Amino acid sequence: MVLPTRMVERPWGRQHLPAPFVAPAGETVGEVWFEPPAALDALLVKYIFTSQALSVQVHPSDAQAPAGKRGKEECWYVIAAEPDAKLGIGFRQPISAAAMRRAALDGSIEHLLDWHPARAGDFFYIPAGTVHAIGPGLSLIEVQQNSDVTYRLYDYGRPRELHLDAGMAVASGEPYPRKLHRHVPPGGSVSLVDGPHFRLDRIDGAPDAQTAARYAGPVLVIPLDGEAEVGCGLVRAGECALAEDLMQVSFAGRCLLAQPCA
Repeated sequence: MVLPTRMVERPWGRQHLPAPFVAPAGETVGEVWFEPPAALDALLVKYIFTSQALSVQVHPSDAQAPAGKRGKEECWYVIAAEPDAKLGIGFRQPISAAAMRRAALDGSIEHLLDWHPARAGDFFYIPAGTVHAIGPGLSLIEVQQNSDVTYRLYDYGRPRELHLDAGMAVASGEPYPRKLHRHVPPGGSVSLVDGPHFRLDRIDGAPDAQTAARYAGPVLVIPLDGEAEVGCGLVRAGECALAEDLMQVSFAGRCLLAQPCA
């Protein structure tokens, strides 16, 4: 089953999207969401397209989230990047909560972040509590816990609400661990995430037996190029489909596989 999509207008988005997406006339689209199916509603997959920087923000863990809400851990798979594109993740040097609050208030927090150059094939895992911002000139796929809890710390003067008290309560003032960033080679199959909240693999053609065994039950299939046949239907790049299990999928090209952990 190919999942329905929802285009989300953002001030930092684009009026002209890469194929196969087309923004409605006059709208600045920053995100394309795939509506989570009931079988996998703990997971949200989206495309993100930036022409400006996103806010400096942070997300809580499950334990820190408001009652009745999930926390939010997420990851980014970069599919295209302009030459100077960067992602701000963690801080260049450890920073105290008091200094972080002052920097959020005067805007200098942007310059205290560690801005990582980004190119197609880069992968970043973002644990809860990591202060981060996505820079301009990027197209990426985000896989995340299905949560809308975002605390904005700084937003470049845009007239949107900030959440300093809530954000300071969960934000880590530490540098970003290098082990959570890798470059994925163009070919081959690679395990990207294996818990605690979800698993994610980039496969090239049919998954091997070890990968297939990890994905028992319903799984999301996200083609990066080529297509996959899920049940009796095709799913192509720019789409996301729910497969009841991998036995009903025929793969051609590279895909992401995503599934919540039990």
